[in-house]
Amino acid sequence: MRSSVGVVLLAGPSGSGKSYIARRTGLPVLSLDDFYKDGDDPTLPRRAGLVDWESPQAWDSAAAVATIAALVRNGKAEVPVYAIDVDRRVDIRTFDLAGSPLFIAEGIFAAEIVPECRRLGLLAGAYTLRRPRGATFFRRLVRDLSERRKTPGLLVRRGIALARTEPTVLRRQTGLGCLPSRGGQVIRQVAALHATATTTGAGTGDTA
Repeated sequence: MRSSVGVVLLAGPSGSGKSYIARRTGLPVLSLDDFYKDGDDPTLPRRAGLVDWESPQAWDSAAAVATIAALVRNGKAEVPVYAIDVDRRVDIRTFDLAGSPLFIAEGIFAAEIVPECRRLGLLAGAYTLRRPRGATFFRRLVRDLSERRKTPGLLVRRGIALARTEPTVLRRQTGLGCLPSRGGQVIRQVAALHATATTTGAGTGDTA
């Protein structure tokens, strides 16, 4: 598929600042967290009897790719609205690119769909955010506490576990095709992609 619209996939460990950096680009931003499976989905992965929300299998990659393809093809699509505090989709909204030749799709599992988006000709670029683990831990904890996502004790334990696995997460995301980058680097590289797409009218260049 060739199109004048392309997607930039932005991955990174939980709490690395994906949403913040995505907004800083000034492009339309699709939150891939809205494609988590509902909490009562029988296909959810489990560990020690509890849902393993850190597993890519807790996320609907097929729906995410289908939505990205619709955005590239039509410039708008219907997307779910997911409420993390109740572990389910609670609404549907229209996401409109408003004529932008590029958009960001960001989320912890963004790297999982890099190969498929590349195969379908949707991909303009793919990055994974690198930050010091301590900074990521505190950023994530402050965010989750402010949003009251789970109980404080659970959030602290989860944060410690995620900090330990962060190098593994980055290796996997890099292996799937994401370019490891600092936030400022992502903003500059996306700006260059946008300038090229605006000039040439081709959003799918796949520079990652």
